[in-house]
Amino acid sequence: MKIRPTPAPAPTAPYDAEYTAPARAILFGIAGHYLDTEALALLERACAFAFRAHDGQTRKSGEPYITHPIAVSAELAKWGMDIETLCAGLMHDVLEDTDVDYMQMANRFGTVITDLVDGVSKLDKFEYSDKAQHQAESFRKLAMAMTKDVRVIMVKLADRLHNMRTLGGVGKVEKRRSTSRETLEIHAPIAHRLGLNSVYREMQDLAFANLYPERFRALEKAMVTFRQQYGHVIDTVVEKFAAGLAEHGIAAELDGREKHVYSIYEKMKRRKLHFKEVFDIYSIRVLVDSNLDCYTALGVMHMLYRPDLRRFKDHIAIPKSNSYQSLHTTLKGPSGLPIEVQIRTRQMHSIAESGIAAVLDSEDTWAHTKRWLSDILELQERSEGDAAEFLQNVKSDLAGNEVYVYTPQGEIITLPRGATALDFAYAIHTDVGNSCAVVKINKKVCPLRTCLHNGDQVEIVRSQQVQPKAQWLDWVVTGRAAAAIKQYLKRRSRSNTVRLGQTLLQQAWAAMVGQQPVPELDEESLLRIGSGELPVQEAVRRLARQHGVQANDWADAVPYRVDAAAAGVLLGTCCHPVAGDAVGAVRSAGHGFTVHREHCPQLLQAAPEQRVEAVWQGRSEHGYDVALTVSCLDAHGLLAALTSAVSANGGNINALDTVAEADDTGMMVFRFHVRVADLAGLHKLTDALAKVKQVRSVKRG
Repeated sequence: MKIRPTPAPAPTAPYDAEYTAPARAILFGIAGHYLDTEALALLERACAFAFRAHDGQTRKSGEPYITHPIAVSAELAKWGMDIETLCAGLMHDVLEDTDVDYMQMANRFGTVITDLVDGVSKLDKFEYSDKAQHQAESFRKLAMAMTKDVRVIMVKLADRLHNMRTLGGVGKVEKRRSTSRETLEIHAPIAHRLGLNSVYREMQDLAFANLYPERFRALEKAMVTFRQQYGHVIDTVVEKFAAGLAEHGIAAELDGREKHVYSIYEKMKRRKLHFKEVFDIYSIRVLVDSNLDCYTALGVMHMLYRPDLRRFKDHIAIPKSNSYQSLHTTLKGPSGLPIEVQIRTRQMHSIAESGIAAVLDSEDTWAHTKRWLSDILELQERSEGDAAEFLQNVKSDLAGNEVYVYTPQGEIITLPRGATALDFAYAIHTDVGNSCAVVKINKKVCPLRTCLHNGDQVEIVRSQQVQPKAQWLDWVVTGRAAAAIKQYLKRRSRSNTVRLGQTLLQQAWAAMVGQQPVPELDEESLLRIGSGELPVQEAVRRLARQHGVQANDWADAVPYRVDAAAAGVLLGTCCHPVAGDAVGAVRSAGHGFTVHREHCPQLLQAAPEQRVEAVWQGRSEHGYDVALTVSCLDAHGLLAALTSAVSANGGNINALDTVAEADDTGMMVFRFHVRVADLAGLHKLTDALAKVKQVRSVKRG
């Protein structure tokens, strides 16, 4: 993508050059080497405008407020951003914190710059009584602006970075902590997603220092001790590497450095280690001219020091989702000290440090960014107006490192750490996720909730009889998957509730009025009846009055029964009733009727006024989901025998879990999630499973 400056209208009023004097030395010294005279003149006008707008305002630290937007614009200039973005950085708080409105700014600087500023501006906090709701709505506004112009998020990240650098000026501890939490959960991950690695690391360290100051100081002190003990090692290794590379004719830049404090803390927490148990503190960055030089340099490194092949990663052949490319290897250095080495070209390094800011003209990087922005839009659509849900889904989508898995065709799918096979299915396509019946990982049938690892090959077996369940939300970590499941459940719930409302109305009308045709009722009213918001008796009385017919009191009507097979009546997921089971129903406001098997605790523990008689007056054409627990002796071909027994006797396998691996006695336990036509079909299926030679018991549930 190429973002080109657009002409801004000429100023409508003179400006005072002295306003810009304090900023000129900072901004023009950084941006002057790549902006032309016309652009610098526009930047000077934006300086004057921002100075006037913030005149008299101060920060929490007591400094003039204008020092903040100057610092934001200077940071954007370091990233090489265009003139429009620099102007937006200077004026990013004007619409939010001053009396200047959108049209006043647009008349001076045009709509492109003003839209960037407006995109960064938060919503009026006084419109929201709930702080969390205000944060969620403001983030949604920012995200939607970002999908229209990615430069919006660049301004926001520069703004947050400077705010974090100066957070010590904020007096309230809780304010510093909440800002730091938000930075760790949202802004730092977004910087990482866009490839702004240095910004990502600095934000993490600053947030960590404000959230856990004592832990931060303790780790810094431990780092000083470690440096005194092993500091000479890194110099020795760098010198040895430089000599080896020169010997093989590779022109390289080498840089030895310590890891960031927060990354060390995360490793300690993740692996449950004390600092003294963490030795891979040092890393060396090697910059070369070409991809071939990268692999040659890797060979030189491995000749000089023994590598740990378990920790080798080739992100040149398989780039990260933010376009990051590099070879990673860990070597056993002097004194047995592990040393991480990153080898990449200078162009790759530019992308790694500045990300999209340095390569807006790079088609590959822009393609990655567009895919992410497209995902953001999809999450927004699926949240259906719920800003808090949208924010949570974005957080989930940003969390964690990445794993790389393969489709059967060899396509690479990138997912966050902890992602499951069900996340994989939704990453392929929403329809694939919604119809995911069985998953095979490395050609082995596994539960849908199985966590994936680098290099796994994943195959999804679909079935049109499968429907997403609420339980699936516990099995996914990606925002995309969670949003798709929630959207499906919402739509199904609404549709089912409307059908239930129609069923209740028809049955109540027949009980209270008689055989006269039921008058039509609008969908919203049926939804209110089905959800329990509008009592069905009251709805019948209203319709009867409107159509001039007599309605009996509910107490005089025939005893009421629920048709367990009626559309809109829910089947309990706790006991999975099947047509033919002895059942009862429970009425709950907002959820209509739920049918349970007669001995289900959910039915037995319900209040008497909630329990309703239920009968099967038909059966579902889609069948019924049932869980079967099968205990058996482990043997060659066992799983094939079990699955064959299910399929040969009319059952469809929705999912399969291994509850217990084979123990010392050779016993193991499987849980089959199957779909059957009715109770007779279930009995036929359980009998078939029980006849498998190794099977010792088959239990429902």
